[in-house]
Amino acid sequence: MSIFGKIVAVALSFSAIVALTGRAGAVDLNGAWATSADQCEKVFSREGGKLGFTEMSEVYGGGFIVDGDQLIGKFAHCKIRARKDSGTSVNLIAACATDIMLSSVQFNVKALDADNIARLFPGMEDMEIRYRRCPTR
Repeated sequence: MSIFGKIVAVALSFSAIVALTGRAGAVDLNGAWATSADQCEKVFSREGGKLGFTEMSEVYGGGFIVDGDQLIGKFAHCKIRARKDSGTSVNLIAACATDIMLSSVQFNVKALDADNIARLFPGMEDMEIRYRRCPTR
């Protein structure tokens, strides 16, 4: 096999691995995220096997759910339209709908570790909101 053939074979093998495991180096955002691990049971509930929010979730700091390309809050449902991963940072553009309006929202998130993230606010360097991934039985 020629050098070119070997390079193509390696590239195809790597592409297959990435296709089977998801984006290489992508931050996994799937799951339920609350502002405090202690509040997970007060923010999220499960009814009929479906994960959702408790009636008073916002009183306990709130949170959100990421399910594939869906970003779900208590009062808004968003579809992720674009995603750019850069190391431990993720920039998302989402089309969001509430009961009264549609909007495009930008989310900047930095992974602190596998189960902790910080939402960053460009232009407000000292502002961030930290979230912890909740267990979803």
